[in-house]
Amino acid sequence: QVQLVESGGGSVQAGGSLRLSCLASGRTDRRYAMGWFRQSPGKEREFVAAIGWSGASTRIGDAAKGRFSVSRDTGKNTVYLQMNSLKPEDTAVYSCAARANGGIASPWVKDYDYWGQGTQVTVSS
Repeated sequence: QVQLVESGGGSVQAGGSLRLSCLASGRTDRRYAMGWFRQSPGKEREFVAAIGWSGASTRIGDAAKGRFSVSRDTGKNTVYLQMNSLKPEDTAVYSCAARANGGIASPWVKDYDYWGQGTQVTVSS
């Protein structure tokens, strides 16, 4: 089992930046792939970014390409989502997720086994 806690959310002006963190605890010695997803009221959960267990491979969702990046610090058991050039449409609850098996980045919700509670990101115009 692994527990995930997101932090770093808040309110920013359009064009600003935020860095979200996902701290993992529990069984953190396994080859987890990590993902970031977001959801706003009335919308389906949307894939944002994912990173493989080694950190060498990443995948970024279409809406975030060119603006967001994902990285991980194994020593700190932390995954980061750097969000630049934020837009009002980026407003959502952002959640991190861990994929217990495979260690390969995936954009699919069904491939993830553990989820954090999420952190709110609000971007004003």
